[in-house]
Amino acid sequence: MSVLPLVFTSGWASGINAYAVVLLLGVFGATGLSDEVPESLQRPEVLVAAGVLFLCEAVADKIPYVDTAWDAVHTVIRPVSGAVVGALLAGQSGSLSDLAAGAIGGSTALASHVVKAGTRMAVNTSPEPFSNVIVSVAEDLGVAGIVTVAMFHPQAAAIIAGALLLTGLVVLYFLVSRIRRFLRRRAQRREEKRLVTGP
Repeated sequence: MSVLPLVFTSGWASGINAYAVVLLLGVFGATGLSDEVPESLQRPEVLVAAGVLFLCEAVADKIPYVDTAWDAVHTVIRPVSGAVVGALLAGQSGSLSDLAAGAIGGSTALASHVVKAGTRMAVNTSPEPFSNVIVSVAEDLGVAGIVTVAMFHPQAAAIIAGALLLTGLVVLYFLVSRIRRFLRRRAQRREEKRLVTGP
C-alpha cells in the first residue's frame, strides 16, 4: 500500500505541531501498534526530546504574542520536520521515493504552518486571552486525532487533512483582511492620539 496518504497527513500535522507528530509516531512504533514507523523515530532519545519540546510548545502556544514569536521561529523547523518525517516514512515502506516524500511532507507542513501562524495572529487581535488557549488545545487534539486515524486509516486521514488544509487556507484569506483592518485602525488611533496630545 502506498505511504503517500500517511506522508501527506504527517506533513499537515507537522505544520501545526511537529514535536507532537514525532512523539506520536514514535510511540505508535515503539509500542508495536504500527509497522509503518521507522526505527529512528522510535529511539528513546528521540522520544524524550520530542516530549520535552512538545511540552515547551504546549506552554508557549497558549500565551498571546508568545505563540506568534514561537511560530516565527518554527517557520523553518516545521516544514523541515515534515520533510524529514515524510522521507523516513517513505524509506520505511519503499513505495514512494524519499525525495518525493520529503517534498510532499515539507510543502504540506509549510502550507499548514502558514495557516496556523496566520490564524494565531488573527486570534491575538482579540482582547481576551482565553481564545488562545481554546485554539491551541483544539490544534493539539486535532493533531493527536488525525495522526492516530492515519496509523489505522491513512486514506481517510489524508482526506480529512486535505479538507482541513483547504478550509484553513480559505479562512486565512478572510482573516488576513481582518488583521489588516485591525492594524490600520490601531495606527489611526495612535496618529489621532499623537495629534491630540501634540509632540
